[in-house]
Amino acid sequence: MIPHATLLPLLFLLSTLNFNPAQSKPSISVTPTTLSKSGDTVVIQWSGIESPSELDWVGIYSPPTSAHDNFIGYLFLSKSPTWQSGSGSISLPLVNLRSNYSFRIFRWTQAEINPKRQDHDHNPLPGTRNLLAFSEEVSFLPGRGPEQIHLAFADAEDAMRVMYVTWEPKETYVRYGEREDKLDGVAVARVKRYEREHMCDAPANQSVGWRDPGFIHDALITNLKKGKRYFYKVGNDNGGWSATHSFVSRNSDSDETLAFLFGDMGTATPYNTFLRTQDESISTVKWILRDVEALGDKPAFISHIGDISYARGYAWLWDHFFAQIEPVASKVAYHVCIGNHEYDWPLQPWKPDWASYRKDGGGECGVPYSLRFNMPGNSSEPTGTEAPATRNLYYSFDVGAVHFVYMSTETNFLPGSNQYNFLKHDLESVDRSKTPFVVFQGHRPMYTTSHENRDASLRGKMLEHLEPLLVNNNVTLALWGHVHRYERFCPLNNFTCGDSAGQKAGDKQAFTTHVVIGMAGQDWQPVWEPRPDHPDDPIFPQPKRSLYRGGEFGYVRLVATKQKLVLSYVGNHDGEVHDTVEILASGDVVTGNGDCSAGSAEAGGKVVESTLSWYVQGGSVLALGAFVGYILGFISRARKKSETKNDWAPVKTEES
Repeated sequence: MIPHATLLPLLFLLSTLNFNPAQSKPSISVTPTTLSKSGDTVVIQWSGIESPSELDWVGIYSPPTSAHDNFIGYLFLSKSPTWQSGSGSISLPLVNLRSNYSFRIFRWTQAEINPKRQDHDHNPLPGTRNLLAFSEEVSFLPGRGPEQIHLAFADAEDAMRVMYVTWEPKETYVRYGEREDKLDGVAVARVKRYEREHMCDAPANQSVGWRDPGFIHDALITNLKKGKRYFYKVGNDNGGWSATHSFVSRNSDSDETLAFLFGDMGTATPYNTFLRTQDESISTVKWILRDVEALGDKPAFISHIGDISYARGYAWLWDHFFAQIEPVASKVAYHVCIGNHEYDWPLQPWKPDWASYRKDGGGECGVPYSLRFNMPGNSSEPTGTEAPATRNLYYSFDVGAVHFVYMSTETNFLPGSNQYNFLKHDLESVDRSKTPFVVFQGHRPMYTTSHENRDASLRGKMLEHLEPLLVNNNVTLALWGHVHRYERFCPLNNFTCGDSAGQKAGDKQAFTTHVVIGMAGQDWQPVWEPRPDHPDDPIFPQPKRSLYRGGEFGYVRLVATKQKLVLSYVGNHDGEVHDTVEILASGDVVTGNGDCSAGSAEAGGKVVESTLSWYVQGGSVLALGAFVGYILGFISRARKKSETKNDWAPVKTEES
């Protein structure tokens, strides 16, 4: 075997045979070569590029021994304003992948474009035939503590789960307490991981997609006081400790509920890669952080209902996702349910003919999702392969005046299944004197007015088998993702609008208000309005049952007491509320319903401010500024804008 130290120089020597030896030797350097934490920036500099071309590019590699085609990302040298001189520089923030980085410059010509080798947007992937230069390695300092910290509620209301990632399996701890200078409590973390052979299909089980996920640590803090702020840090004395974070524990004595909910967010990368990533996810996290900081010592949580990181078999995108959400997920519980892009693969064990399950999970078959999160309950389904069982499928918990229920639309939900039995028993067992509101959540929607013909049969089965559970048990609100728009419906039962949600009034039939909230980041959007430059695209009319359709990215806030529940749609473009529905404990919809006449983002209408709006208005501007500073150090949002001819333009498709 060729030693690592000589492998890259040998590759470089061989590649130079394609060039005139009279040419000056290209060079590349990186500074600094040692980083402290995820998000720290390196500067890549190069010189000596003869006859520079717009297609010259720098590949980003981790580990440094990766084959040329197995880059994690790339940038064109023309990103630098001085590229035409043959010299230039690019700044690039890096996420800690627990392996060193290196960078390689390649020459790529129009004649070498391979139309069969394309990225997710059908843009040609750059060729690696002609290596010009390679850099030294960049590493992260050891002893700086774990990363990717995120919280979750546990089965017991007086507990909080803390999870994080390290590069080694040594035992770690959570130190916690009610004072930042007195962290007397200690919780020991369990350690787990998954392997390449656990992946079910390409690219997750191939060299191009697989990267070592590190070791996942899972600690449970118990016996917490109700509604108290706790400070904590994670790690050990050998590997180092994280910075000190804090959270507010759940308070079962409080009637107030505060939550931030969305689907289909994904993550952003500061480089091009094999898949399109989700730049709008940055704004979603930014505005939610503003809201969380504005709450002070009020407990809250986040609900992300499927299509979590959009890694789809490219493992490092999970690292980007957890680094991106850590500013909020280290402060409030971060809850999830499974989506098609975490799970679906050709041989999944439950795949009826009428379901539209394909290979959207990129071969991950739910493994990273199942191990990187740990939700309440013990739901699981076998994969039928070497992979561990799929977890975090269906569960429920109470927060204040609301009972929250999560389901999996990707695994068996028909009568007789474990999931159906759980949902039926759970909904029938709700104590409405304690939690007068019930919020049901899943990924693929039961109702939508977007195209989504592929899911028509699946929606039909949901309407046949699951809608009776919702209306017979007086579910107040059903939230869905998958469609990357915001859409709010009237209270529904079998496509019929009602005047109340979640409660039967006398002998009246019960109804549930449905809202699609898959607008947090992914930018494949169903087309609802005519576009002059796309005259052949279909236009989907807005029926009477669809009260509001929004085209902006964003999320929803939920604020509830025992008297009423308020759900507000916040747009990422301005951080303001653009639609609100208010539901009383009696089931009456007192705002956001009217006479079921259609409305849209363009039509506008009166928006009732929720209680949380007052928290936000009086909240900390400094907190928002701090996040902006953090995220700008992590990624440049200008990356997707067409600064040069070779910044490929995204192709809009019906992707969910």
